[in-house]
Amino acid sequence: MNRRLIAFDLDGTLTVSKSPIPPLMADRLRELLFHYDVCIISGGKFDQFRVQVIDRLEVSSEQLARLHIMPTSGTSYYRFVDGSWVVQYTEDLTPQRRVEIADVLMAGATELGYWESDPFGEVIEDRGSQVTFSALGQEAPPENKYAWDPDGAKKEALRAYVAARLPDLEVRVGGTTSIDVTREGIDKAYGMRKLMAALDLTSDDILFFGDKLDEGGNDFPVKSTGIDTIAVGNWEDTALALEAIIQVS
Repeated sequence: MNRRLIAFDLDGTLTVSKSPIPPLMADRLRELLFHYDVCIISGGKFDQFRVQVIDRLEVSSEQLARLHIMPTSGTSYYRFVDGSWVVQYTEDLTPQRRVEIADVLMAGATELGYWESDPFGEVIEDRGSQVTFSALGQEAPPENKYAWDPDGAKKEALRAYVAARLPDLEVRVGGTTSIDVTREGIDKAYGMRKLMAALDLTSDDILFFGDKLDEGGNDFPVKSTGIDTIAVGNWEDTALALEAIIQVS
């Protein structure tokens, strides 16, 4: 396959929401890293990538050097250099803006009736370059998350509420129960363009896997970069596709 880098969304593409990648996916990524650079881009912070992916990989330092981690939709970028993970850049919101965003998210969730009195962990998380609302809390079980808003109506209502009050910021539906707020113009297309510039790649060099590539999904903006995309329904679909890619690599 004539590609230099394979890129992935995380939750719903490599694993279920906020869960470590399954052993089969860890094996697929290990094999892939023998042949290609790999990028994972998602709305979570770096610590989440470490728990869900990095700590599950049994790979060499040389392979880790080919792994590109882009937390918070590409507003930060990490590479494995000389035995440790080193931030290449980060584009944080100001502390004042992060407080303002958190206040609007809380007000919207309360007014719309979405604020949980007994959540599973943090509901509003300050990730520096992104503020994220997770309706049931960051540690909610996947089955609870998938049941909370199956048609996306709740997330869209809160997104619209926040966007109307913070018009100079980017407000988008994130994961299964989440809303992400960043600087204006920040999405996965932004992150992929930053990666292409950093690695001197073109869109033809990259293949992207995502589970929300339909219009309105948080993977959809990647299509605007010209990168070829593969839509998957779950991590099992991704594992099957990667098996075929590895066989011809």
